Amino acid sequence: MAASTFQHYHHLLLTIIILLSSFSSSSSSSSPSHDLTRGSSLSVENKYDLLVSPNGLFTAGFHQAGHNAYVFAVWFTKATSEGRTVVWMANRNALVNGKSSKLSLWKDGNLVLIDAGQYIIWSTQTMSKSSLVQLKLHNTGNLVLQEQQQILWQSFDYPTDTLLPNQWFTKNTQLVSSRSASNYSSGYYKLLFDNDSILRLVYNSPETTSIYWPDPRERTYKIGRFQYIDARRARLDSYGRFNSTDGFSFVSADFGTGPQRMMRLDTDGNVRAYSLVGGTKWEVQWQAINHICRIDGTCGPNSVCTYVQNYGKKCSCLHGFKMVNSHDWSYGCEPEFNQCKEDECDFIGLPYTEFYGYDIRFHMNYTLDACKQDCSQDKACSGFNFAWKNDTGYYFCFLKSSLRNGYQMGVYGTMYIKLPKRLVSSFDQKTIVSSSFICPQPVVTPLRKSYDKKRDTKSIGFMLVVGCTIGLIEIVCILFFWYCSSRHSIKTKEMYVPASTGFRKFTYNELKKASRNFSEEIGRGGGSIVYKAKLQDNRIAAIKKLQITDHNQGEDEFQAEISTIGRMNHMNLIETWGYCAEQKHRLVVYEYMENGSLAKNLVLDKLNWATRFDIVTGTAKGLAYLHEECLEWILHCDVKPHNILLDADYNPKVADFGLSKRSDRDRGEWNFSMMRGTRGYMAPEWVLNLPITSKVDVFSYGVVVLELITGRSPALNLNGESLIDWVRNSVKRESWIDEIIDPSIRGEYDPVMMENVVRIALQCTEEDKDVRPTMSQVVNMLLHM
Repeated sequence: MAASTFQHYHHLLLTIIILLSSFSSSSSSSSPSHDLTRGSSLSVENKYDLLVSPNGLFTAGFHQAGHNAYVFAVWFTKATSEGRTVVWMANRNALVNGKSSKLSLWKDGNLVLIDAGQYIIWSTQTMSKSSLVQLKLHNTGNLVLQEQQQILWQSFDYPTDTLLPNQWFTKNTQLVSSRSASNYSSGYYKLLFDNDSILRLVYNSPETTSIYWPDPRERTYKIGRFQYIDARRARLDSYGRFNSTDGFSFVSADFGTGPQRMMRLDTDGNVRAYSLVGGTKWEVQWQAINHICRIDGTCGPNSVCTYVQNYGKKCSCLHGFKMVNSHDWSYGCEPEFNQCKEDECDFIGLPYTEFYGYDIRFHMNYTLDACKQDCSQDKACSGFNFAWKNDTGYYFCFLKSSLRNGYQMGVYGTMYIKLPKRLVSSFDQKTIVSSSFICPQPVVTPLRKSYDKKRDTKSIGFMLVVGCTIGLIEIVCILFFWYCSSRHSIKTKEMYVPASTGFRKFTYNELKKASRNFSEEIGRGGGSIVYKAKLQDNRIAAIKKLQITDHNQGEDEFQAEISTIGRMNHMNLIETWGYCAEQKHRLVVYEYMENGSLAKNLVLDKLNWATRFDIVTGTAKGLAYLHEECLEWILHCDVKPHNILLDADYNPKVADFGLSKRSDRDRGEWNFSMMRGTRGYMAPEWVLNLPITSKVDVFSYGVVVLELITGRSPALNLNGESLIDWVRNSVKRESWIDEIIDPSIRGEYDPVMMENVVRIALQCTEEDKDVRPTMSQVVNMLLHM
């Protein structure tokens, strides 16, 4: 009897194991689908969780971008000899883990990408209560979230670095290169419609921004481009023909029906049209720039690019300079010497070499010695280009503030580089052309999170599962209800920052010790005090201590600042190292700025005009990054001299994001329950209860620029006039610059430059927000005056 009972249970157990195994195998071998329906997901752990276009040409799913790091992407289904060809990515700048990450279509119609089952990395911000909403991959490669025939969202409206046939390119879209072949994050090159409706290629690094295509030396009408066209649209058709509303067009070398095509902004900054030849290799059929050395930033600062037939580009550091990063030429080279004084300097000559842009002066009919003397006496001069001008019959020279975009291509003239005399005597002309471009090995971009590997499931595993299921269910239920009841209180007390923000959480005791019990106060503002501190790793820090009352006053400011600064990375924005959130203590730790605030320096009259102009430009770049380049657009809401800090070299950094407001990229307006900012710097929209856009920061910026120029605070009325009105009325009179200029900088400035800066500031402070430029337009105007 006992034996028969044991045999019965043995057969029952085997039956359960077989059923579980068949279920497991059937689910793991599931085939890709053509759509994602409401309430369903695609998992990073299931390689068969894919969307395939009906024609089989395109596939969407998780693509591995590094060790345990993935992007959700669209690619050509058929791999080439070089591997998978990715044409679109959802989260190129925020990779997700290889475990528990998924793309889900929520029941409310929002498509979200979740990292490791915890954090929302990306979403479409859509809503639909219809049961018919679904995500489909079309035959064109367009990933579309649709409700029957209505499109709620589509990937064609948000391209990354690739344009597919019949995909419209508009004023609201741009192509951004990848950082490298192995790093999909956003690089420094962009293809976009500029403010004058011209399709351009732009180099936009953390240090500088410049236009390099079409050739900025040429007038647009001479190359067949048309400015200020209302419609800004371009498209590559399936035959290989490209047309743009600004008059630019091309036809690919293999024009006609047949091959698969794409247009891509490559990592080297060149735009190329490709065709798939033989189904195995992408071949270039057109490219925007034939000489790769003419691409800005291709070899980085203080280096020279040369082109060698059958080899390609070669980068070389200038004499006296060394590479910054041996694996990446885009960082360029740095000097191995200190700046020399006038009598300690001399020049080396590089024939047929040009460093394009960054001119600080132009001299006509000058001798070589006169150019050398002028450059030697100017600390800002790094060298000059000297050449003969055939149409006038005399020599000229361009003095350079920065040695960027250097190339040797047989152009006329000689480039003279300023160096200490000891380096000039050791210069050998051959060294410029002997060094070759170093191609780094592909760099894997790991997302440093580890998980235990899955163990192979054996029969004993299934037996344990069957035996423990009932008990585990009871335990899980108890833990789940306990977790839900306590989650809210935990979040309100401690959970202020997602783990993905990357900066450190300090303890209160650490910061108390680092600041010597908060003994050295360096600043004070509404609701906060800033102290100087020295961290354990010897970094000098500034600690902002917010005053939190029993009514949580200051809590919103702390939340806004932490959630904002954790996502930013720009040379003109304050760098934040961490935070503290213990009980009622709320502190933010950021880099210490040696020269304090701009407001303090204006009172001390310590800034010359060159420094003030650098502050004007740097602040504009930082705000442009906030408004247009962050993954989420950010409105600062309190731009003023007190919130612009200066480092040891007087480089400006925008700080204090306690009043900032974030917004998704597809929204142009913000909702506020109350006014934000400081009287005198606030835009009229706040008072008139008009829609709030990024133009309120533009207005505040314009006021700051006027204060920098005049030395007068906007809080003071001048003969009954505001600062803006006083400057605007002064411009109508003769010799108005001398009338408004800060006396401490008289005689230091170029009148034409000063006039342009004043007019830009007045345009920023127009009452009508639609008349004000964007911050990116301001940067462009300042850099191309």
